Amino acid sequence: MRTIVTSIGSIIRDRIGWNRIGFAASLAVLCLAGFTLFRMLRDIQPDRVLAAIAAMPLSNIGLSIAFVAAAYFTITFYDFFALRTIGARHVPYRIAAMSAFTSFSIGHNLGATVFTGGAIRFRIYSAWGLNLIDVAKIAFVTGLTFWLGNAFVLGLGMAIAPEAASALDQLPPWVNRAVGLAGLATICVYLLWLVGKPRVIGVKGVTLTLPTARLTFVQILIGVADLGLAAVGMYVLLPAQPPGELLPFIVIFVLATLLGFLSHTPGAIGVFDAAILIALSQFAREDLLATLLVWRAIYYILPFSIALTIVAIRECVIAARKRAAADPATQAQAKAPCIQERQSARDHAA
Repeated sequence: MRTIVTSIGSIIRDRIGWNRIGFAASLAVLCLAGFTLFRMLRDIQPDRVLAAIAAMPLSNIGLSIAFVAAAYFTITFYDFFALRTIGARHVPYRIAAMSAFTSFSIGHNLGATVFTGGAIRFRIYSAWGLNLIDVAKIAFVTGLTFWLGNAFVLGLGMAIAPEAASALDQLPPWVNRAVGLAGLATICVYLLWLVGKPRVIGVKGVTLTLPTARLTFVQILIGVADLGLAAVGMYVLLPAQPPGELLPFIVIFVLATLLGFLSHTPGAIGVFDAAILIALSQFAREDLLATLLVWRAIYYILPFSIALTIVAIRECVIAARKRAAADPATQAQAKAPCIQERQSARDHAA
């Protein structure tokens, strides 16, 4: 059986290529989401959407901004944890926070996060002596944190409230509960595998020591906090009627987030929105669309603008320092105090 699976994998890799399969799958998800959105929103009334946005309590918007800010603060620990995992302890938290925030905000808004976010990380960390391999390791550890957090939240949520997942994937509740329990069991097996001795993985001579079981708990908590805060940030924007429970919404939110992530579309646009509209069909479409628009402004557009500003300021500062270092007059001014100090020292010695 293993031989057959290996042979199939080799044929796919050599003749088709996993990248093409991934691109085709992403395109299929995007087309399906686009078709679904067209069907659901073709009779939408824009005036009602604008009225729903205007009627949204400012206190709820402020609360959403606070939860989203807390979620982005949690995201900064993705990179900080990864840097400690690969042994780059000389990089301070402020640099890790800047890298995590800017790479996440810009990468997820532009799409193709592996490349866009990776480029920003390399630009920042290369100034601290890290190379491409180090940045690739950081990306792997942050991705592991993301998926562990997703698997735990989704597994626990689907085990407790499988009907919420059924609203989106259309599977029977018992199947979703089984999937949730399987996800939790997988995490438990992974934790047990980490107990005892350091686990080292590698490809083509590049190795990485995985976090211990105790540190993996920290990893999971980081991912859970990020997802939980982001989900609550959108939950407080939902229409007041009909009332909805938080845990089922978190399950739907995580599922929609994963679908958007797998699609690789900028900001998960279209895919995330279609999933939310399908799963929360109890709300009026105009009211739910208003929630999605305000949520996108808070979670995507606002952080994206801040991240672009940070990157632009940093690049301007770097360019100014390079010009100053290359300016002969500036170099002479910088050397003058040193010459005067040496002359004073000689005069004092004489």
